[in-house]
This record gives sequence, C-alpha cells and structure tokens, in this order.
Amino acid sequence: MERRKLGCVVIGYNETPFPEYERLLHACGEDSEAYRDLKFSFVDLPGAGKMTYVDLLNHAFSLASSARGGSGGAPFKSGDIPNLAAAYLTHYLRRRGIWAETVNLFQYEKDRLRELLAERPLCVAITTTFYVINLPVTEMVQFIREESPDTPIVVGGPLVANYARSYQGEELAAALRETGADFFVHESQGEATLAALVECLGTAGGRDSLSSVPNLLYFEDGALRINSAVRENNSLDEEMIDWTTFPATELGPTIQTRTARSCAFSCAFCNYPTRAGGLSLAGLETIERELDSMARLGVKNVVFIDDTFNVPVNRFKEICRLMIRKRYGFSWFSYFRCSNADLECAELMAESGCKGVFLGIESGSPTILKNMNKAATIEKYARGIAWLRERGVATFGSFISGFPGETAETIEETVDFIRENRPDFFRSQLWYCEPGTPIFEQRDAYGIEGEGFVWNHQTMESMEAMDHIDRMFLGIRESEWLPQWSFDFWIIPYFLGKGISIDRFKGLMSHANRLLALEIAAVPAREKATAQKQHLDAMVRMIQGWGDLPA
Repeated sequence: MERRKLGCVVIGYNETPFPEYERLLHACGEDSEAYRDLKFSFVDLPGAGKMTYVDLLNHAFSLASSARGGSGGAPFKSGDIPNLAAAYLTHYLRRRGIWAETVNLFQYEKDRLRELLAERPLCVAITTTFYVINLPVTEMVQFIREESPDTPIVVGGPLVANYARSYQGEELAAALRETGADFFVHESQGEATLAALVECLGTAGGRDSLSSVPNLLYFEDGALRINSAVRENNSLDEEMIDWTTFPATELGPTIQTRTARSCAFSCAFCNYPTRAGGLSLAGLETIERELDSMARLGVKNVVFIDDTFNVPVNRFKEICRLMIRKRYGFSWFSYFRCSNADLECAELMAESGCKGVFLGIESGSPTILKNMNKAATIEKYARGIAWLRERGVATFGSFISGFPGETAETIEETVDFIRENRPDFFRSQLWYCEPGTPIFEQRDAYGIEGEGFVWNHQTMESMEAMDHIDRMFLGIRESEWLPQWSFDFWIIPYFLGKGISIDRFKGLMSHANRLLALEIAAVPAREKATAQKQHLDAMVRMIQGWGDLPA
C-alpha cells in the first residue's frame, strides 16, 4: 500500500518497569494480598536486586556467556512478539485508506515512537487489553504529551469498559480524566469507531462532527460527553490479517492470531463473554489464507489466542487437518478445553504440530467446578492431560484458589489433582472478586464481601487463600510453576523462537523455582544467600552445557 499521511500510531503494550510496579504494590503492604501475589513472579538476588523471571534468565545467560568470553548481553524481552490487537487495528485502518503504524513494545521502542510523533499523526491509539490500572496508560500519555503536545490520544479496550461499567457521572469522568487521554472508545470491538474518529480528525472541520461518532467518550468544555452506543459486528472473515503487509523484520518467528471472537461458555468468574457478545467464528478458508501469509514470511511458531479454540470440536479437527495437509511445519500453541475433546483431537493436534496448550482447569474439586459453572469434570481433565502427554504436547494447568465455596479440603483436592496428573507447568492465582462477573451477582448467596484481591465469603477469606497458594507452590514438585508477571505460558513459544526447546525451558524453570522457593519460604538470610548461589550456579552450568547460547 502506498505510504500516505500518517493517520494513527497504534501502541501495543507497555509493561511498566518492574521496579516501579513493585514499589506501587509494596506500598499496599508487604503482607497484602496484592504484594504476596506479585512475590510469585520475582526473586531477590544479592547484588542484582529484585528480578522478574525474564530478568533472571537474562542474568543467567549473561553469566554463562561472559564465562565463555562473550558479550554477556540480554537476549530476552518480555512480550517481544507482535501484539495482536495492535497489528489487527493497524491492518484494519490501512485497509480503509488510513495509514497506520504500530509500536509494539513501548518501553523498548520509544525512539521509534518519537520519530512517528515527529510526523504529526492525526492521533495515537492505546490498547488496554492487559491493564487493570491507569499507570501503564498515564506513562505513555505523558511521553506523548512531552514529544507532541497537540497529538490527540485515544484509549480503548477493557480498561475503558471496566470504568464505564463500574462508574457513572462525575466518578466516570474522574477515572477517565486521570488517564490524561482525549478520546475513549467504549465498545467491545471498537475498530470501526476508531476508524470513524480518525476520519473526523483528518477532515477540515471534522472535530465539529465528533458527536456523530458512536461509542465515543470525550471531554468538551470540561464536561464528559458520551455519544450513542452502536454495537459493532466486524467480520472475522473480511478483516483477516494478511501478515505479508507487515515487514518481516518487525514480526519475528512467533505470531499470535485468533480464529474466533468471544467465548462459548459462561464461567462464573469471567465477564469476557458479556463484554464480547456471542461467539463469532472465522471460516476455514479465511484461516487458511492467514496461515498461508504467515508461512510465506517463514513464521515458525503460531499462538492461537481463541478462548475456546477447540470449540466446536469438528471445526477444530478441520483446522488441524488443514495444517497437516498444507505442511506448514508450524509449532503451535493454544487454549484447550478437555471437556470438548476426544482421542482423535489429541492425535490430530500432535500430527499438526501442537507443542503446548493452556488448560483453564481452575480447580481439582468437583464442588468448586460446579460453583464456577465449568463445563468440565476432573476426569475429563485427567484424561486430556494423559492423551496430550503421550503425544508430546506440553500442558499448563491454570488454577484459581479461594473461589466461593473453597475450603481447605477443596484446596487439597486441587493439590492431589496436580500431583496425580502432573501437567508440565501450573500456577494457582488468588481469586479476584471482580464486579460484572456472574459470581459477583451472587454476593448474597455466598456471603461475599469486598472486591478485588481483598474479600471474604462464607467459607474462606483472601489472606487464608494466599496461605494455601504458598503451600501449593512449596509443596508441589510434580509440576513446574510458571509466574504471571512478565511471563505466563505464552512466553514458551517466544523462547522456542529464540532456540530454547521446551525441555530446556522446563530445566530453567526448575532452577528458577528453587530460587523463588527461598523467597516464599522466608529462609534465613545467611542460609538463603548460600542456597541462592548454588541454584544460580547450577542454572549457569546447565546453560553452558548446551553449547549454543542465543545471540
């Protein structure tokens, strides 16, 4: 496409520097639920400080490289694969004649953003898929204001939706005003709204017609204006991303994509289906064209982010057969529902290149699964994990501790499930009591009080649940813990793209988790320092033994 006047810069992701985020949560109290939850994502090494797992691996690889006379650089970056929301919006705008550029990682691409702002774009769009607080947004807004004070800033996504659901009137205005942005898109999809806004901003006198742009919130004469709401229904088939329209150098070996919008289920702890509307599916021909475009670029790893990738099951099998027939050679990863699978699914997955799946198991207790309205049983999870293990597909079990109805006994059922079924990786998170979820509407039935990380209900309170998570992490050795901050399961395909096999990655996690256990168990300082050196040295020796360190 011919390069035109820059209409929109789309920013994909801003991971607030960890020291700043750690200080923010530490201010809540070192024994607070929020900070204890964060402690499962970092280690504190003498002379190096508090390090996320990505920092830790960079540190270990640097030591291993330096020992060989190498430069000792940091080869890994958290989130360093194309942000799907940003890529999709950029592609969507370009197809409508609006030139857009993507800044994938704000913290690493400030120079690029500075250069794009010098072109005086019509606006900058900030996605908020991963944010629950304003901090990442306000940091970007401040940077943009300093570089280009007059450039309009647009914010959209779940953060705006959460504010609009939780607040009204002046409270909503105050929450949005705090971000420092100019325009807010309140629609679960929102791409059509963004395109209409950019068109307005690029037309002489267009600002006078802002009131005609649906789903838009903005300040006028100090007051918050809320335009009419119009549901968007953008076609997944018509808006397929042709990845060859992006420079291959911007993409790398690992790409995320989706073949569906929303979720087919209604789990009691999740409000995504309510926000996203009914399940919408891309056709098989559309999926084939998009995968073809990836193959032409030499992509090696594909991450399907659909919440229910294997639903409907027959469609899922056809997608697997498509990848087998086309011989793409991708290694692929996805969410997976064991309740909607059979043995043929596992066989097709392995043959088509599946290397790992995210299993939202949530609990090993039938009672809690029922409370969660999960359409699965522990027997189906156990069977699915066994099928996948036999075929070389790695599994990550995600669990929630403290959901209404949880007791010490149901926690123990979850521990037993993990030990008996041995998913390759696991994590248990504190239940987050979120307004707008189905369970939140049943507060009276379960005696729920509080919200967020601080709550209590008839059978447990949040601090007790955190104590159970501590014991789970320290006691389970049959499965390796994966932290959430700066990491998560989706970093595995990223490491594959860096030449780190899943077996090697698992070895790294074993050493990292032994270091983390010293933090969680509050080992005395002198004993802790000795053990830290032993585990770090063992990690470095393991890396040196591979003989092929990443550049």
